[in-house]
Amino acid sequence: MKAILVALVSVAGLASGSAWAADPVALAKEYKGDCLACHSVEKKVVGPAWKDVADKYRGDKGAKEMLVEKVIKGGKGNWTKVTGGMAMPPHASKPSKAEIEKIVEAILELK
Repeated sequence: MKAILVALVSVAGLASGSAWAADPVALAKEYKGDCLACHSVEKKVVGPAWKDVADKYRGDKGAKEMLVEKVIKGGKGNWTKVTGGMAMPPHASKPSKAEIEKIVEAILELK
């Protein structure tokens, strides 16, 4: 049932803040990104847990754009205490920018 709802939300392209939030894990898998090699929703893997990212940037109006750019260009410094200084590699071509935007939106909607 959850997979069906995620697919419907993804296909419908519902706006951020909608009643049905997209699942960032399902989107990362659908878009063939390697996000899950370093991230999970609930706990730190190599990079921070996505719920921690959502908590850190909740209410920050510029967070989506900044995070999309961070995913595309890579970088380090925002999560040094969590990652031990490990940099996030750039993801310039896969997933696409539009797909990264959807994943970031879904992450930022996590509670």
